[in-house]
This record gives sequence, C-alpha cells and structure tokens, in this order.
Amino acid sequence: MTNREAAVKIIKKLRKEGFEALFAGGCVRDMLLGRRANDYDVATSAKPKEVARLFRRTLKVGAKFGVVIVLLDNQQVEVATFRTEKDYPDGRHPAGVVFSTAAEDAQRRDFTVNGMFYDPIEKKTIDYVNGRADLKRKIIRTIGDPSERFGEDYLRMLRAVRFSGQLNFKIEPKTMSAICRYASKINDISGERKCSELEGMLVCVNRAQGAGLLIQTSLAENMFEGFIGQEAEYGTKALSFLPKRVDFPLALSAFFAGFETGLAMIQIKSLKPSSRTIKHVKFLLNNRGRLLNDEMSLSELKLILAEPYFDDLYEFQKSIQRADQKSLSPLIKIKKRANQLKEIELKPKPLLNGHELMNLGLVPGPKLGQLSKEMYIAQLEGIVKTKAQAKEWVRNWLIRHKRTH
Repeated sequence: MTNREAAVKIIKKLRKEGFEALFAGGCVRDMLLGRRANDYDVATSAKPKEVARLFRRTLKVGAKFGVVIVLLDNQQVEVATFRTEKDYPDGRHPAGVVFSTAAEDAQRRDFTVNGMFYDPIEKKTIDYVNGRADLKRKIIRTIGDPSERFGEDYLRMLRAVRFSGQLNFKIEPKTMSAICRYASKINDISGERKCSELEGMLVCVNRAQGAGLLIQTSLAENMFEGFIGQEAEYGTKALSFLPKRVDFPLALSAFFAGFETGLAMIQIKSLKPSSRTIKHVKFLLNNRGRLLNDEMSLSELKLILAEPYFDDLYEFQKSIQRADQKSLSPLIKIKKRANQLKEIELKPKPLLNGHELMNLGLVPGPKLGQLSKEMYIAQLEGIVKTKAQAKEWVRNWLIRHKRTH
C-alpha cells in the first residue's frame, strides 16, 4: 500500500462515518504541479478522539493541536482536525486551537500554494485562498498579512525561500518585504529546525537561487555572523556548478566555500547538524586544493582515494575551479590516475604490526609511530610488498636513523 492509497482509505472511512475529510497542504500543491508528493496529509472535521476511535493503530503525537498519526499497513498518515489557532507565544506552537471548518483551517496555513484541499473521491480541488492562481503565476505568497504569518513562526521565512528554490517560484513583493524586515528574528528558531530547512534548500536543483535569496533577504548574515559580501556571493557561485543531485554536506561546503574552514565550522555547528555531517563538511573544507596536485605521490593518492568523501571532494573542487574560471586539467589527471587504481586495494593492512616492529628492536614511543607511518607509505608506494621485504626495510631504517642521531 502506498502512502496515497493509505490516505484515501482513511478518507473513505472518515466519510463513511459522516465526517468531512480531504487531502491537505503540500501534497495538493505537488499534485496540481504534476510533481510526486512524498506524503499525503489528511484534514478532517473529526476530532482527535474520534479519529483514534475509528482506527486501531494511532499515535497521538500532537492530539492537543488536533493532529493524530494513523498507522495503516506500513504507512503513516498525518490526520489533522480542521482548526484555527490562538497566539504563538514561543514563535512555534499556538497557545491553543479551536476546531473549525475547512475554510477557516485554510486561513491559518502559511502560503497560498500550501493552503488548498483536494477531494480524491470527487476528484476536485477546494481552494479558499487563491492558491491555484498563485501556482499558475509561480508565486510564493503568505495567506493574509505576512507580518502575522511570520510572527506565528519565523521559520516560515526560511520555508518561503526553500519553496522559491524548490519550485522555481518568485516570492511576492509584500511577502519578500516582510522577510527582509523580520530577518533578525530567524535566530529565535532552533538550530535543528533551521538546519532542516537549509538542507531542503541546498540539495534541490535550484540551490543557488535559494542561497541568493538568503543573502538578499539578510537571513544568511543573521544566521551566520559575517556571511556577507564577496565571500558569501562566492558560495552561491560554487553551488551553481555542483551536479544536479548532491548530498547535504557537499552543498553546505559549497555554500561556505568563500570562507576559511575554522570560521565556517563555527557557523555550521550552530545549526546542530549530525556529527557525521560535521566530519564530512570539515574534510571537504580542509582538503580544498589538495586534488590540484596532479603529481601527488602514489601513497597520498591511495590514502585520499580510500576516504569515503573522495567523490564529494572531487565535485567540490571542480565547482571551485569553475567558480574561479580556472582549468580542470589537474582534476582530470587525478581522476585518470584514480581510475587506474580501481582494482587495487587502497588501504591494505600494514605488513607488520606493532608487536612485530618491537621484536625488531623498537620500543613504544614517537620513533615507533614515525617508523610505522613511513613503512606504511613505502607499502602503499609498492616499495615493500612482503613481510620479509618490510623487515629488511625496517632494519635499514634503524641503521639510517642510528647514523643521523
């Protein structure tokens, strides 16, 4: 059962019990645009307790706000009661909700293109907010007064920018003006929520458009101290040269491509991304320029090829070269050398372990670490290929270093 099929089944059951039930929000927008919707949300006149009574498996994650998750087969469908909302004291959650009608429910949503309903039984769109007209005009516009909509949840400013990029729509002037006016309020929002919106913005094909709007509205400089001027603009340029499909760490690295690594990492950590994302981005930023050495040693090439982020580093460096209008020749040579190593084990087990090295006369300490590193490089270079050769190499190393110390 697909998510859509599960949502339709829920709607039919609610209708059978005498309740109004419709598709709502982003899935309606995507259907009308001919885009694939990821999730189908249901809006209904049934109250949370009535929804929970009708369906055997439910999660009451937001029941006090009128939201219940219905579990059907392997699908989860959000079912929300038509409602209006009271004040937003924390800039995110309403102080309370009042259950209402579909027409009233539409008025509390963020943007006109997200405020429509769809009846999958009658196959008709229900539009109280002129969302279809804005879809045709390719416009992102708040429902009602933009100051009021953003005051309810300042994250909506980032959502407007994300939708603009993802849909390739323009932001309506009054909505745009309000974003610029309230940009400093974006820091009232948690790093995790900002990170989620930024990810959606930067992994889409029109990522450079979204980044440009972040700068234009001053959202970028309010989220990231010092993110202005040529360094900031450079990031949008680097983003425009990335492949169509990229992961978030690569896009985030390109966004900060105009900044020194230490400064960039301080700003990125404020978003509270996963430790894996932090490690990935730090590797890409730290290794800028490394692949331009097309004559790097075989051992260095093997070590960097063995890194899980090599492909992203290659694409990152390529975007930087294009942004700088510089030759891709060094990268092409490195790629050619890398392709020749495809069938070779890039990071083999060292021929001699620590115990074997100590049996040859070494003692634990810096000297052992230095020898281990140099011996492994010799192994990667193909200078030593067997244990016997490695032992002979170690003996010679010890003789050389005895002479020099």
